[in-house]
Order: sequence, then structure tokens, then C-alpha cells
Amino acid sequence: MTDAPMQAQAQQHETLDALAWRHLGATAGHVEATLAANPGLARIAADLPAGHPVQLVRAPAPTRKLIQLWD
Repeated sequence: MTDAPMQAQAQQHETLDALAWRHLGATAGHVEATLAANPGLARIAADLPAGHPVQLVRAPAPTRKLIQLWD
């Protein structure tokens, strides 16, 4: 389950990865989820204009399969 999207504004010449890192503290999965939620964002994700609004989406944490040594 994902958290509710949050509105963020880019700084001058910021990348989407840097924006996600600044607000969410990580990029893995969050960048992909954010791109899916913001149509057309991929065209400018490498150089966002100052103040550009972005709906950041926190991706769900990956699930790890539990390994039981004696099963």
C-alpha cells in the first residue's frame, strides 16, 4: 500500500532523483512511482525548472521472503 502523494516544488536545475531524496530520503521505487503518477514528467525529470510542482509518491516497501532454516 502506498502513502498518499505529497506535493513538492523543485529547486532550480534539480533532478527528480534529487527531489525524491530530499523529501523522501530514498529514490528506489519512489522515482518510478512518481513518474507513473505524473504524466509528462519524464521529459523534464533530468532538469526540473525552479518551482515546478511534483506529486511525490512513496512506493511500498519491498517484501522479503522469510527463510526458515529448519523447515
